Amino acid sequence: MRTRMIRINDEIARVTAGVIRSEMSDPRVGSVVSVLRAETTNDLKHCKVFVSVLGDGAQQKDAMVALEKAAGFVRKRVAEIIDLRQTPEIKFVFDDSIEHGMRMRKLIEEVNTTNSN
Repeated sequence: MRTRMIRINDEIARVTAGVIRSEMSDPRVGSVVSVLRAETTNDLKHCKVFVSVLGDGAQQKDAMVALEKAAGFVRKRVAEIIDLRQTPEIKFVFDDSIEHGMRMRKLIEEVNTTNSN
């Protein structure tokens, strides 16, 4: 059962990324959004899709608003592409882990540069 959920989550994330990248016409989304992962409940009723958004705070907020408005469209396309008994409701969740990792790397590099001098 666990392996099946991993496959479902991976497939939902892959298909959602494709729909966002190639089928959404909202300019607030475009190439600034990356799907990181999906987490679906065991009953397949709900799915959190974790996304990273490039840009400043305003761009990130605008992209998240656009994704929330498009959640129904994305769910419909996921249902058409993936053959599931039930297609979960999709909720987009902002994930800043990539941005956090980049900040941490920069800080580490600064410390290493300072210590090597």
